Amino acid sequence: MRRLINMKKGTPVFLVALVLVSIALWSSTEAALPPPPPDGGYPGFTTAEGTQALFNLTTGVENTGLGFAALNMNTTGNFNTAVGVVALVNNTSGGANTATGVAALRENTTGSFNTGYGGNALADNTTGKQNTATGVSALFSNHTADNNTATGFNALSFNTTGTQNTATGAFALLHNSTANNNTADGYQALLTNSTGKENTAVGESAFKTSDADNNTGVGFQVAFHTTSGDGNTAVGHHALLNNSTGSNNTALGRSAGVNLTTGSNNIDIGSLGAGGESNTTRIGTLQTRAFIKGISGTAVTGTGVVVNAAGQLGVAPSSAHFKHEIRPMAKESEAILALKPVSFCYDQDIDEEGLPRFGLVAEEVEKVNPDLVVRDDAGKPYTVRYDQVNAMLLNEFLKEHRKVQELEANAVEQQKEVRALAAMVTEQSLQIQKVSANYRQAE
Repeated sequence: MRRLINMKKGTPVFLVALVLVSIALWSSTEAALPPPPPDGGYPGFTTAEGTQALFNLTTGVENTGLGFAALNMNTTGNFNTAVGVVALVNNTSGGANTATGVAALRENTTGSFNTGYGGNALADNTTGKQNTATGVSALFSNHTADNNTATGFNALSFNTTGTQNTATGAFALLHNSTANNNTADGYQALLTNSTGKENTAVGESAFKTSDADNNTGVGFQVAFHTTSGDGNTAVGHHALLNNSTGSNNTALGRSAGVNLTTGSNNIDIGSLGAGGESNTTRIGTLQTRAFIKGISGTAVTGTGVVVNAAGQLGVAPSSAHFKHEIRPMAKESEAILALKPVSFCYDQDIDEEGLPRFGLVAEEVEKVNPDLVVRDDAGKPYTVRYDQVNAMLLNEFLKEHRKVQELEANAVEQQKEVRALAAMVTEQSLQIQKVSANYRQAE
């Protein structure tokens, strides 16, 4: 590699190039500029100080070249400033460039409005324009791309054609090559991103291993292990830290969603999340109370919401599609006959108004039927499954109703029998009267 960060062994490539340029320049025998005056000033507001500096200038004006071969190949370019050995050495017609540092904007030919500050800053830029590189090897490999800003050692160093990227911090967006519209602020932020576009990472190592699109992260090492997941938003220290391929996740808070790995479409606010789950919303971890404005006192229609033992909020489904082992309720419902309804008032920390209420005591219900209570994290009775009590109550009501129906049916039959007996009695009475009359006549 040609970058300063990989020059621990052998001769640095940019020094080899510098030697070759020097040989080529020293082989020239004629200079385009007239003999320099004592102060290095030339016509057209041009200043050249250093061997071969602005050596080939023809019509370009208001250029400044300070250092060996600075702006050496410049002919018609205007308003350029080069300070450092071979800075802007190959520039021909590019204008309004500023290069400060050894080999800064070295390969620039026609690119304009570029600023390179630091050794090898924008060194490989040829025709790219309106780029700003501050730091050793910042935007080193940029060739034709425009409107990039890199601040920091090796920031956007591998970028070639990617445009409108901003990298602030050492190694920020280091491997970005062709991707556009990325913003990385922090040491190694978006370090391995090469083709992923429209990402924003703020914080040390934010989205460090990601090469995906449309991710946003703010905080220390947010989404550190994300590789290909798109559309994630992580805000907070270590938010979405272990997410790898999950997409469209939102994590807000310290370590929010830290347990997520491959799941997608999750929202974790102040919650650690859970493994590879998807399509889940989790809010809070240690909180014991929740207040949400806009709910109380608002009239709506719909199905009642329930909370299960794990704290999951939802609607209890009733479709057979979600059930198995369906059978008629038998004697299970008789347990409610042993329940003891009470009147009570909640403690003030729960109900400041202290209104009288009616219901059951979970500990008492547990003694009758343990399946009718919901337990807390410690396994102790916390509340009563009133929806189940209602179903059992309905079953007991129906059982009693059937008994009443049977009694009513029996009463109807008995009434029929009574009427039949009454008819028989009436008939027999008539017969007796008839017999009595005949007997009297016979006398």
